[in-house]
Amino acid sequence: MTSIIIAAPQSGSGKTTITLGIMACLRRRGLKVAPFKVGPDFIDPGYHRLVCGRPSINLDGWICAEEFVKETFAHHTRDADIAVIEGVMGLFDGIDGVSEAGSTAQIAKITGSSVILLVDARSQARSVAALVKGFAEFDPAVKLAGVILNNVASENHGRILREALAASSPDITVLGCIPRDEALQIPSRHLGLLTVDENPLSAEFLEHLAGVMERQVDIEEVINLPPLRKGGRGGFANQAQIPLNPPLPKGDFKDGRAKIAIASDAAFCFVYEDNLRLLRGAGAKLVEFSPLKDEQLPEGIAGIYLPGGYPELFAERLAANLSMKCAIRNAIDAGMPVYAECGGFIYLTNGVETHCNTSLTHEFAGIFPVTTRLLKKRKALGYREVELAGDSIIGRRGTVARGHEFHYSEMAELPAAVERIYKVRKNGVELGPEGYRYKNCLASYIHLHFGSCPELAVAFVASCWKNKNH
Repeated sequence: MTSIIIAAPQSGSGKTTITLGIMACLRRRGLKVAPFKVGPDFIDPGYHRLVCGRPSINLDGWICAEEFVKETFAHHTRDADIAVIEGVMGLFDGIDGVSEAGSTAQIAKITGSSVILLVDARSQARSVAALVKGFAEFDPAVKLAGVILNNVASENHGRILREALAASSPDITVLGCIPRDEALQIPSRHLGLLTVDENPLSAEFLEHLAGVMERQVDIEEVINLPPLRKGGRGGFANQAQIPLNPPLPKGDFKDGRAKIAIASDAAFCFVYEDNLRLLRGAGAKLVEFSPLKDEQLPEGIAGIYLPGGYPELFAERLAANLSMKCAIRNAIDAGMPVYAECGGFIYLTNGVETHCNTSLTHEFAGIFPVTTRLLKKRKALGYREVELAGDSIIGRRGTVARGHEFHYSEMAELPAAVERIYKVRKNGVELGPEGYRYKNCLASYIHLHFGSCPELAVAFVASCWKNKNH
């Protein structure tokens, strides 16, 4: 199976647009495309899913152990003809300035994928050759299989770029030159692109994008690119299931599966797909519900998962859905296990006020006695490591997991009576307690990736079963 990574020297080079264009061209050829995204990103995978018709999976070499990255890559490509991985930031950018942890280059090595460097050639000519040569030689273990030049001003500009690269790096194939085209811009906001729910790409946009890619990029050459290294670190020649040591924990299904309701709509759409896979493997039957549209929780559930998203954009509608807020409050007060992260956490506070009108607060579920305030500047961004300070619905005391935090909102300090369960670290530095518990409800700004500690999924499902059968 062919596997390619679309990388770039820096953010803002057009990775998402070009990745979607390549995916669309591959789908035109009848290929089954397995989409992936490097790093903790929930927005780009939504667009991948729209184009490829299947979930896009996050691959992160800092959050998850290398063995898990191998396993999930093999699992999600077992029925695919080609894997397309969108990189993050610059090719070698990761958690710090000295290691490859969390970088696109690290994922290229682990998966053995061909690396295509997407270079924004705007306002550059021969200098592009120096840039590409530097990236090609920076890490000998990461071999560039090809280059795509974006934002090329004219045919003459493209000719100069090709000449410069042929003279300096003759072993690197120029796969195509993409002309500047404002019609290919995808709207964005502070967290990145608009979500696919807010901005569903039209058939006309995708047709235009695919047409540009077909004309300007050698798609057949892309399909036939050689791998970075045969089989990568783990060996993916036959796409066999990669054994983990220890193996992924599995649930005991003899008494049926625990039914867990997961919020899924335009307001709650940020979730790691592998979290859902691990919950199913641990014995959960996941049923979706919409806090925006539904009046009641699904029947017969044993727990609730409230993932992140943009509840502030739908604050008025969420606040107006009184029956759903009441149902969630009643479930929590009755002791039902509830896990909420970021946007899900915000939904469980007293409400949210916007930076445009601080006098207007839309009332939410009111489990945690604090109001959320939106900010014009980013409040938090980065990887997080969490150690459980006590036994909880997602694991026993001392359990360590990893994830990320990214938000433009803040809350006042919660009352001391609200229990803190997390000890949070960033790059080894203690950030203090977080992870707030009320009865069997655990809420945090941090998005935990269950792949960093698969026992989290088992513990949450077990907590749901215990409460259901108490």
